[in-house]
Amino acid sequence: MNEELWSLLADSFWKILLPGLTMTIPLTVIAFSLALVIAVAMAMIQFANVKVLKQLARFYIWIFRGTPLLVQLFVVFYGLPNVGILIDPFPAAVLVFSLNEGAYCAESIRAALEAVPAGQMEAGYCAGMSYMQIMRRIVLPQAMRTAFPPLSNSLIAMVKDTSLAANITVTEMFMVTQRIVARTYEPLVLYIEVGLIYLLFSTVLTGLQRAGEKRLATHKRRED
Repeated sequence: MNEELWSLLADSFWKILLPGLTMTIPLTVIAFSLALVIAVAMAMIQFANVKVLKQLARFYIWIFRGTPLLVQLFVVFYGLPNVGILIDPFPAAVLVFSLNEGAYCAESIRAALEAVPAGQMEAGYCAGMSYMQIMRRIVLPQAMRTAFPPLSNSLIAMVKDTSLAANITVTEMFMVTQRIVARTYEPLVLYIEVGLIYLLFSTVLTGLQRAGEKRLATHKRRED
């Protein structure tokens, strides 16, 4: 690799990393936080087994798990203006990512809720607790510990999926890289560079995931 390419990589690194810190990470954090709220609500609705609400939750999950994320982005950002609904790029990305991820996380949390022994519910009722108190104090905390690994994997996947937001003009890392490529005509090295930056973010999150799993395992051993 010649000196010009090294200079290009050094110069572009900070230009790519900065939108990663100011756009990609905030997009991921906000969207995933909203996705967790949606997921917990959808999982609890299914767990409660209220027929009409359960069917609505299943319909939402079916739609967002069964259609491509990129299509969902295009429908919201490019399609909704045709019916008079205009959403700026960043809020549109947050909306779509949170709804999409919420559908996947809802299934992880639902499975974790169903894995909690039924005796936990019975013990709560015997202690005089209401259904919501049992869910909040007993069932949901146990379920979230079980769901922690798959939810962490979903978060890592979302960091990479944010590159799709470039298609609706969100100026995150991938869009910035595309602009540099258009100016320098060096697609190979620049796309490898942005891939390595995504890998760096994913590696940090993987390390945090492992630390969290160890802490949860230690806490569980103490309870046992």
